[in-house]
Amino acid sequence: MNAGKYIKQYYMPPVKSVKWMEKEWIEKAPVWCSVDLRDGNQALVVPMDLNQKIRFFKQLVKIGFKEIEVGFPAASETEYEFVRTLIEENMIPNDVTIQVLTQAREHIIRKTFEAIKGAPRAIVHVYNSTSVSQREQVFKKSKEEILKIAVDGAALLKKLAEETEGNFQFEYSPESFTGTEPEYALEVCNAVLDVWQPVPEKKCIINLPVTVQHSMPHVYASQVEYMCDHMKYRENVIVSLHPHNDRGCGVADAEMGLLAGADRIEGTLFGNGERTGNVDIVTLGMNMYSQGIDPCLDFSNMPEICEVYESCTGMKIDERSPYSGALVFAAFSGSHQDAIAKGMDWREKRRQEHWNVPYLPIDPKDVGRDYDGDVIRINSQSGKGGVGYILERKYGLNLPAKMKESIGYAVKDVSDQKHKELQADEIFELFKERFENIKEPYSVKEVHFQQKEGGILTQVTSGFAGKTMVTEAFGNGRLDAVSNALKKAYNLQYQLEVYQEHALEQSSSSRAVAYVGIRKADGTLAWGAGIHADIIHASIDALVAAINNK
Repeated sequence: MNAGKYIKQYYMPPVKSVKWMEKEWIEKAPVWCSVDLRDGNQALVVPMDLNQKIRFFKQLVKIGFKEIEVGFPAASETEYEFVRTLIEENMIPNDVTIQVLTQAREHIIRKTFEAIKGAPRAIVHVYNSTSVSQREQVFKKSKEEILKIAVDGAALLKKLAEETEGNFQFEYSPESFTGTEPEYALEVCNAVLDVWQPVPEKKCIINLPVTVQHSMPHVYASQVEYMCDHMKYRENVIVSLHPHNDRGCGVADAEMGLLAGADRIEGTLFGNGERTGNVDIVTLGMNMYSQGIDPCLDFSNMPEICEVYESCTGMKIDERSPYSGALVFAAFSGSHQDAIAKGMDWREKRRQEHWNVPYLPIDPKDVGRDYDGDVIRINSQSGKGGVGYILERKYGLNLPAKMKESIGYAVKDVSDQKHKELQADEIFELFKERFENIKEPYSVKEVHFQQKEGGILTQVTSGFAGKTMVTEAFGNGRLDAVSNALKKAYNLQYQLEVYQEHALEQSSSSRAVAYVGIRKADGTLAWGAGIHADIIHASIDALVAAINNK
């Protein structure tokens, strides 16, 4: 590898532009424009057909996008037909503006206006490339010639808008802005603005695309701030950003560009787009949401959005994609699970209004995810906290702390042997197998109690190795009396160390669960559980299961 073959391809502004550094956070949502149906679509191996584009358009409207770039209508018949379908079948809601893209070339601009004739509201987005490499290598034109292309395109937009039925707004992009000298990009944009003469009631859009990412985000922020500070008609111009993600900094470029004074963001759901993709609007919007800023986009049903996206585009959302990936809220690590479980418990007991749970930057329920299936996930890396959390949340079992350790190790062993994640029902079945349904070799068939001064007298009918015994014993309570009877009958050596019980449901007919831990002669702690409508019955079952547990 030869790093020396590369040099910087970006240009810092001619004056210092760092006011954005003084700002801590974005105070309000920008104007959002989805470019999924154009920029995202043209990057697909198999572009969307008409029905898929309509389905995707409806999903974008449902999310709350008010500006949607629907295509490059001069590029193909499918693009043209889609735009005409939206207009002719009145599929554009009253509060939504469609956007179309065109190069600054006369025949393409004319074809574009044919496509949007009769549109209730449409943004016509015209562009030409201004970067050093494009000027020198592709177009082989001077700065003056490139500027003329932009001005001529802007003038034709203005002329055709006056001649065409519809309501039109203009947008201009100096394509490959980040590879253009900022002072020259400013000169071109100002020349375009001089043609359009924007006013408060008819603002225009200047879009500053990161067509290819060349620099760290702070450089882009400085470029954006320079443009905002020196642009003509600034109060009547909507400054838009269109970051791509070549350096993996698309979200950072967008956020820092907004701090630098931009008003609008063009991007796609989940970052679909050319090469490494466009800026991910899901991540951008949810980043704002996680800081208490309303993004004015609705991502509350993320599973549905993901399904529509994957079905229409044929793309797959990475399992680690922020906020949307299948595993982004999942905790397999024992320490993480324990912290989440304690954090959730702390939050519920204190009825906290604000979210502050360890390892969970947002509440998974806000994006349609479930705590049980999406957060605490169990495999061989998991600990007692996660297993205990699943059993408590899903099945109402609040195990003693030491018993959680025991089931935790059992789950680890099974997961390790099977080399797979265990589902909640598998964990519950393992709990019953290891602690509840242990009926041999000892059993209790019948029990009678009699209240005596200072304690309880019991008569226990028990079984072992096919034989039945009836034993009487005294104890300070019912369970202690039964325990003493079994010790007496079979010369068992153990100490009753832990007893815990609770109701499983809140009703008059609810079942109860009891947990018993006994310290055997060899020093090990054995556990048993019992579930029954009668708490005494449940306690005895738990004791017997503990005795039988090797």
